[in-house]
This record gives sequence, C-alpha cells and structure tokens, in this order.
Amino acid sequence: MKVLKCYKNKITLIALFILLAGCQTPHPYDYTNLLNSQPKSIVVIPPINNSVEVNAPYIFLSTISKPLAEKGYYVFPVSVIDHFLKENGLPTPDEMNTVPLDKIRKFIGADAVLYTNINNWGQKYQVISSTAIVTSTLKLVDTRTGDLLWETTAEASRESGDGGGGLLGAIAAAVTEQIIGSLHDQTPQLSRLANQNAINHPQRGLLDDPYRKTSL
Repeated sequence: MKVLKCYKNKITLIALFILLAGCQTPHPYDYTNLLNSQPKSIVVIPPINNSVEVNAPYIFLSTISKPLAEKGYYVFPVSVIDHFLKENGLPTPDEMNTVPLDKIRKFIGADAVLYTNINNWGQKYQVISSTAIVTSTLKLVDTRTGDLLWETTAEASRESGDGGGGLLGAIAAAVTEQIIGSLHDQTPQLSRLANQNAINHPQRGLLDDPYRKTSL
C-alpha cells in the first residue's frame, strides 16, 4: 500500500509540474538596448518581399506608420523615403536594405531604422476553405551603433467558415471567398491588425518613446 501511495504521489507531482509549466508566463522581451538608445525618430525601409504578391511591400508601408507614431516616435514619411532612395540609385527594396547605417543617419537623420521581411501575404485557397494571411518580421536597429533594439513577428489571418452547412456549405463558402477575394483585397486590414498587435503586445511590443510624456 505504501508503494502504491508513493507511486500515486509521484504521478500527482508530475501532473502538477506539467500544469505549472504550461501556465508559465512567456519571458518578457529584453529592452536593454532600446532603453540605452532611446531613439526618437524611425525611418522605415521598404520591406524585402519573400512572398509572391508584388504589391505587398507598399501595402505594408501604408499600415506601419500609424502604430509607430502612436508610440510617440517621429516616423519619416514612407513615400518620401521610398522616392528619395530611388532617386539616389536604389530602385528596389533589396538594394534599399543595403544602405549603410551611417549613411542613413547622415542623409536622413533617423535615430533608428526599421527593417522588414515579408514572409506570407495574400489569400491561400484549399478545396473547401481559404485563408487570408500576412506575416512579416520586423527589426529596429540603432543607426549610431548598429545594435538591435527590438524585433518581433507581425502576423494576422482570417479563415473562411462553412456557413453552418456541412461539406456543401464549406464548398459554397470557399467558392464565395474566392469570388469575393478576387474583388476585395483583405491584406491591408490584416496588415494593419498584425502591426498594431505586434507593436502593442503587452510583453514583447515596442516601448513608448521615453520623451513622449514630457512632450505632451
């Protein structure tokens, strides 16, 4: 009986350990470099596009400035920066992402630069379902030191439903999604949601500009 009781106690302890491990709060982001740098202005370089959607970089750019500005940072106008880089012999985002940090600081004057890689973008269709998805990785780098200040993954998706009609309903919904999807691009809304959520994440989001409160 003692052996059986001991065995049961071990099982209980193991189960409790697994439960506690599953309930642990994710480790918060290390903001040491960001706090030391305290950037006040950010320039967003047009993203490197790893998706098949040619318009993805510029849709992304239209959705990134607002959440950054709401954190208190000055964001250089993305269209002006894009035009400036093209006028200076850098016609593609891949080339724009190779500009040395000291040149960015000297000719643009930004404290930090945001680099982005777009990994997924657009509608993905399957037999009886479809998913609209955007996924990108963001890295904020100090233009003075080259230190990585902050990085995250921004993602959002929207799946089609079956409309409550089982298999036939799912097929009908998928067809409807393809028709509507061809007429209405959902990626701007998803990109906006993904960036908002990533930048404002309670544990891994971008910190407010430390000077924000004093400037209000």
